[in-house]
Amino acid sequence: MKYTKQNIIRGAVIYSIGDTIAALLLTEFSIYRLLGMVLIGATIYSFEIPNYFSWIDKKTISYSGIKKTLAKTGLAIAYFNPLWIFRHLAFIKLFSGNYQHINSNLLLIAFWSFLANIPISFIANYLIQNKVKLDWRFMASAIFSALMAIYYALSETIFQ
Repeated sequence: MKYTKQNIIRGAVIYSIGDTIAALLLTEFSIYRLLGMVLIGATIYSFEIPNYFSWIDKKTISYSGIKKTLAKTGLAIAYFNPLWIFRHLAFIKLFSGNYQHINSNLLLIAFWSFLANIPISFIANYLIQNKVKLDWRFMASAIFSALMAIYYALSETIFQ
């Protein structure tokens, strides 16, 4: 199991920056939201994501060529699925004090957001899983996810 100080710091900083940019764009900035995203980035995301990426490497070790490339990419996309997006949006609602907006509509927004970003997500996850060394994947993914956090936050406006 990987849970390193370096990933904790990276998760706290990168995820909170991405979400803060989104919050500022939507004029929804809240210190509680910022602190909540620092907490989630430093705990849940910095633990789950590096361990999942390590599992992907173990799961695909016997594959080669295009099969390995597609398997690694597909497994990464499968992780960042509509339920992951819903959970991320639910964290935002929770830390913003908007508990009443954690509902099935938020799940529908997550679903449409996921479908709309598959082409971008495929390219990014292909690069992260197949071109970036395992030790740097969490940071690369966190940076991409910070950019996607902006998109996910805006997706509520886009897909509502």
